[in-house]
Amino acid sequence: MNDARISPVGAHVPVSGGLATKGLPYADEIGAEAVQVFVSNPRGWAATPGVPEEDAALRDRSGLPVFVHAPYLINLGAPDEEVAAKSVASLEHSLRRGAAIGALGVVVHTGSAVRGGRAAGLDRMRSRLLPLLERLGEEVPPVLLEPMAGQGQVLCATVDDLAGYLDALDWHPRARVCMDTAHAFAAGHDISDRAGMAAMLDRFGEVVGADRLGLVHANDSKAACGSNKDRHENIGAGQIGAEAFAELFVHPVSAGVPLTLETPGPAGPHAADVALLKKLRSEVLDA
Repeated sequence: MNDARISPVGAHVPVSGGLATKGLPYADEIGAEAVQVFVSNPRGWAATPGVPEEDAALRDRSGLPVFVHAPYLINLGAPDEEVAAKSVASLEHSLRRGAAIGALGVVVHTGSAVRGGRAAGLDRMRSRLLPLLERLGEEVPPVLLEPMAGQGQVLCATVDDLAGYLDALDWHPRARVCMDTAHAFAAGHDISDRAGMAAMLDRFGEVVGADRLGLVHANDSKAACGSNKDRHENIGAGQIGAEAFAELFVHPVSAGVPLTLETPGPAGPHAADVALLKKLRSEVLDA
């Protein structure tokens, strides 16, 4: 994948048993050209230490873009101060572990106000995330903010919500974006054909800027457009359909940006999804 205009296709890979020992063979098995990993329990607060040999093996895998997904519990907009403190500590741990494995970015969900409204939640998020970005700077990978499906009092779901979220962070240069196609669809962007996907990406370019897109989570959706339900499906088996994903490889906003799947596994379905996206990529780039 030496051409910067060609988006590598990969997946979130299991790493129980070792980031490299488990993750790299799985990546090879499914044909992944990029990987996303957890560096601690995704549903817990414990700051799992790294294993230097595993970190080095993953870091030294030439030509394989690596991304970290921070734990799901993190909510930087939470009104509960204990949750907020744990969220900041957990994200910092993910960022430092990301630096240790040579990750290109650390994905974190944009969070929820829980109660009290979006404006108050954005103010709380700013007071927690902006100092962290300032303090860590370029010591760690960029934060990749992942908009959510729109449920409850989430702080960010649509492309237009991203502008307000980044405004709250003063458009900090270390704050970038991970776009999840299933989340965007659930939030109301009808991306079920190439024209709809192009329209969503056009809007992203207008209000956010192509230079902010660091990763795409390529997921089909079991749930309907505008449902606000986060339900991932294998590529082509959901309500988005396979055709729309072809646009990601040629649109000026997303061309060259890595794609990682978070679709239902195990390896067999993941390999089929990776192969399908590569086929779509080949067809549109050769057209």
